[in-house]
Amino acid sequence: MYHHSTSVARQGFGSAAGLLEPSAPGSDAMHFQRCTWCGTAMYQRLLCPVCQGSDLRTERSEGVGIVRHSTVVHRNTPAARNVSMIEMAEGFVVRGRVMGPLISIHSGGRVRLSAAKDPVRGEPVFQLLDEPCRAWS
Repeated sequence: MYHHSTSVARQGFGSAAGLLEPSAPGSDAMHFQRCTWCGTAMYQRLLCPVCQGSDLRTERSEGVGIVRHSTVVHRNTPAARNVSMIEMAEGFVVRGRVMGPLISIHSGGRVRLSAAKDPVRGEPVFQLLDEPCRAWS
């Protein structure tokens, strides 16, 4: 559905230009976009996946989320690593890496942003918030 805006020139540029603006050096904050038309939150998009609007504003995430899916990858690395889909508190989903023992990373685990970008892969890095289960002694 097409929504007519009062300012077509403003809509052409939109706030999506914020994607191209460099963040502050040394900043470990995660930024996402929110559609000003329908309010959908998304990560690194140029158009809203719901209404196809291009008027997106950049917001800062609190960095807290829940692991929705995690898998272990063995290829192209000397050691196994995990790739996880994290649903952030603001409502968007991001692909990233969760630090910690691979056996303790599971769906439903709470995580917090540790670094905005992995220096090698460029993905966000998260740390588990919950204490992993330990074997009975």
